[in-house]
Amino acid sequence: MEIDRIHDYIVPGKRAHLVGIGGVSMSPLAEVLQGEGLIISGSDMKESPAVDHLRSLGIPVTIGHLPESVAGKDLVIRTAAVRDNNPEIAAARSLGIPVFERAQAWGSIMRRYENALCISGTHGKTTTTSMCTHIAMAARIDPTVMIGGTLPILGTGHRVGKGKTIILESCEYCNSFLSFYPTVAVILNIEADHLDFFKDLEDVEHSFRAFADLVPQGGTVLANGEDQNTMDALAGKEGVLTFGLKEGNFHAENLTWDHGFPTFDVVRDGEPAVHVTLQVPGEHNVKNAIAAAAAALILGLPSQAIAQGLNDFRGAGRRFEYKGKVKGAVVYDDYAHHPGELKALLDTAAKLDYRRVICAFQPHTYTRTRAFLDQFAEALSAADEVILADIYAARETDTLGVSSLDVADRIERLGTKAHYIPSFDEIETFILENCMNGDLLITMGAGDIVKVGEKLLGQ
Repeated sequence: MEIDRIHDYIVPGKRAHLVGIGGVSMSPLAEVLQGEGLIISGSDMKESPAVDHLRSLGIPVTIGHLPESVAGKDLVIRTAAVRDNNPEIAAARSLGIPVFERAQAWGSIMRRYENALCISGTHGKTTTTSMCTHIAMAARIDPTVMIGGTLPILGTGHRVGKGKTIILESCEYCNSFLSFYPTVAVILNIEADHLDFFKDLEDVEHSFRAFADLVPQGGTVLANGEDQNTMDALAGKEGVLTFGLKEGNFHAENLTWDHGFPTFDVVRDGEPAVHVTLQVPGEHNVKNAIAAAAAALILGLPSQAIAQGLNDFRGAGRRFEYKGKVKGAVVYDDYAHHPGELKALLDTAAKLDYRRVICAFQPHTYTRTRAFLDQFAEALSAADEVILADIYAARETDTLGVSSLDVADRIERLGTKAHYIPSFDEIETFILENCMNGDLLITMGAGDIVKVGEKLLGQ
């Protein structure tokens, strides 16, 4: 199988060409491969700080996808967005040069680490991976890290370390995490999502079960015991450790709240293990922190480092990220784009003592919007007022006849004010005319809705 063949190529002296090398998980991959002794080159569509950084390391990067760029290479690795009709991929195939996926390369690299902590789940992956990174940094184990977002402590979404531990956010989309080699596999939760790839919830659960089955003898599967879909996916699997808010091998006790911010003890098999105070609000973050603390305890990291790492964590980029104030209203931004994420976020916001919670939401993809129309409306109706931008198409074209107006209509039927405002310029005008002192404004979505708040704040 090709997935096994990649191990023969990730060896010193091999010449690897990375297509889309400036991407969020491709640029650290280039660094790690160079550290393994491979000779790296790459291409991207545009100049960027990541490209500049790679060039400073002696890695040549070509702007544009040219067939001649792959000549003389031993292997080509591509980012998920690069298709078979890409000129470099087509040229590699015609020359008989093997082409591998980014996830396969990360999987092969993982085998070189004593500890491979892989964090999966429909929601909370970036935050929990970031929490684990903070803990690992506090424990000074010099980890290699790959996160699907920006973490302020790193200034980026990755870190290339020299320790024995690699920490990776592990995504189920296109089954990419099935190329990994986890020694500790965390499953935070499972819901139906990415239905442009998966058939249904059962198909999603099957993928997560296959991920859990990758863990070798002596490794650990750590799963949310309070999430029914997760437990259904793992039914009959032996040796699974569970975590939860109230139940599980790892759970919280003595949970108290101070203006929406939690303090609690993480208990391991009935014994207090870590006392945690978080600087991020919400019950969902308590669950994320329990998972992160449990993973760290499984890896043998000291309780003091766990407590310090979690206390130092102030959130990942675009995860309830404070942006500033406009007309007295406090502006936050969040990547939430699934009904479960919106519900968790708005439940948290409701406890934070603001006069009104206003959210500007940009639905992400037509398939997801169509599949969850009613669930989106129900989750968003928890806000005091909702602004709906046009759907962010991402990889899709509109063949389903669905729009943000459909979401707005359903929210109105539930008794919450909703405004369908297609353009960002109009949204900014609406906010300036309607937001006031004491309001909480949250821009939400996995597209580019973050630009609304940033423009209003002059960033």
